[in-house]
Order: sequence, then structure tokens, then C-alpha cells
Amino acid sequence: MIELGYMAKRIIARPDWLNVPTVKDICSVCGCMSMDFCDYTPFWKHNGFWFFDSPSAIRAVAWEHNVDLIDTALFYFRGYERQFDADNGKWIDYGPEQGMRTEIAPPLSAELLGYDIVTCSMQNAPEHSPLSCNHVAAHVRVNDHCLVDSLDYAVEQVETGAFSNAEPGPFRIIAVHALPWVDGR
Repeated sequence: MIELGYMAKRIIARPDWLNVPTVKDICSVCGCMSMDFCDYTPFWKHNGFWFFDSPSAIRAVAWEHNVDLIDTALFYFRGYERQFDADNGKWIDYGPEQGMRTEIAPPLSAELLGYDIVTCSMQNAPEHSPLSCNHVAAHVRVNDHCLVDSLDYAVEQVETGAFSNAEPGPFRIIAVHALPWVDGR
């Protein structure tokens, strides 16, 4: 797995229109439903995967721009080493955006919640989480966080076309880890 970085998010409960009763909340990577702590991109403090290298980098942006981190959850993301190009049916390499500092400090421990499948048509920031954004969770097995439980199952679903009617890819599989805030917010 590739270390991608951290994000603080405001997690929402499953909306009524997502007809998957076993889902309790949406812990998706993308901010379509469970929003990122702020629109951080104009500040250019994110890394080459468009996440943050450490929780302290998130806190610094929040402090500098008067963003309240209360009611946010802290996540750490790791990516499957390759992304799937559905047009060609092949796995291809990807990496951080060139020219952007990427010095991720991995956590000592974190709780794996599951795997999200995200679109990255622009080859930088994840754009959509089709499990929740495009209702793909209604057709594949997901857990109570609207994530897939195993990497093998995520790979299988991507390769067999479960996401073919979703937003355009390529698709990246991202492990979603929850961790506690330390040192306050």
C-alpha cells in the first residue's frame, strides 16, 4: 500500500436516499457527502496526493484560517499501489503530483474501517466515492461505514465492472483508517 496522508472530515449519517439500511454513516474519502474540514486547496498546504502529511498540518491550516475542528473525525489513508483504468481494463501506476512536497508521517496505529473506491480522472485529488455518491453500495457488499471490508473484494468489484456506471475513473482503492485526535483540536 502507498501512504497517502491524513484528512479531517465531518461525517454524516446515511441519507435516506441511499437505500442500504445496514449503512450507518458515510466514511468516504471524497467530500461529496462527508465534507472535508474546509476547502483547503487554495492554501496549498496539502501533499502530492492532495491530503496532509500529518495531523499537525491540518491543525495549522485550521488555526491559520479560523476553521473549527470540533465535530471532525481524523482519518489516515493508504492507497492500493495501482489504479484501474476501466477504459483499457488495466491496472496502471500512479504517484504523488510532481513538484508537491510529500513527506507523510504514518501513524503508529489506526483502526481500519474499510476500503473506498474513488475516481481520479484529473490524476490528483480524489473526486468522487461511487459507493456513496453513485449508489454503488446498493449493488456491492459494504459495511456500516459504506466501505468495502476487504481489499480482495474491492479489487474484484473494480475489475468486474461494478463501478462501470459511476463517475469516470481511473479508480483507486483507498484504505480508510480512523484515529483519535491527540493534543486537542
